[in-house]
Amino acid sequence: MKVLNFGSLNLDFVYQVAHMVTPGETLASDALQVFCGGKGLNQSLALAKAGVEVFHAGCIGADGAVLRQVLEDAGVNTDLIKVLPVQTGHAMIQVDRNGQNCILLYGGANRAMTETYIDTVLETFGKGDILLLQNEINCLAYLIDQAYAKGMTIMLNPSPFDEHLHDCDLHKISLFLLNEVEGAQLTGKRAPAEVLQAMHQLYPKAETVLTLGGDGACYQAGQAVYVQEIYPVEALDTTAAGDTFTGYFIAGMLETSDATFALDLAAKAAAIAVSRKGAAPSIPTRQEVVAWAGC
Repeated sequence: MKVLNFGSLNLDFVYQVAHMVTPGETLASDALQVFCGGKGLNQSLALAKAGVEVFHAGCIGADGAVLRQVLEDAGVNTDLIKVLPVQTGHAMIQVDRNGQNCILLYGGANRAMTETYIDTVLETFGKGDILLLQNEINCLAYLIDQAYAKGMTIMLNPSPFDEHLHDCDLHKISLFLLNEVEGAQLTGKRAPAEVLQAMHQLYPKAETVLTLGGDGACYQAGQAVYVQEIYPVEALDTTAAGDTFTGYFIAGMLETSDATFALDLAAKAAAIAVSRKGAAPSIPTRQEVVAWAGC
């Protein structure tokens, strides 16, 4: 079994602000830092740092060489990454003094993929292999259809939630990885129990992970529901917390098939991530998680 993350690769411009900019307001930032990011890159890093052998596919521009290098340094296979004659995707991220964030994305190379490129990547993957997806790249519907036809197990983090998801056959997804906002957008429900119930009714063959910020997370497989509390820490930056949770949860399930273990491992890794600044730099290694939590 191989794990392929077909995902975004971004340069993150992180602005420290007193509060999020409001309509019509001009606000001076306290600081600017530039990090490697993108939900795809972050989740590949989390998987690799958790001990999973992961292949990353995606596109960058000539200005994105540092993104490939960061992945390689973490042990991610980057042979499938393609360089295009366009600008690398980037994000403008505001982080307030409480550690909360809001993000503006520019797709760039992430939105310039072709079906031919996708076909080439998928040639070396087949039945039983895992495909992890987010919604920061184009051709998502085509990717899902082609991977499903090959018998791959498809895991989807539908973020950012937009009209492109309506083109996708979500009944082909085996595992949804949602936060509470995405859960509400997919189901029209807000209470976590109602979101999980609606997901089971809409996609009865799929499993669901629902992260709830300070209220922890839960995982549903059939009629079984598992609940995980957070590990309280001082939050400096929540930017990559969800991606860290995703990577470590998948790693835990691949390692043991034990949802309780995977949720706990993911919660510990996410707690470390929110206590650090930046996206990719905040994701801990497995050794750091073990040392921090004694797990």
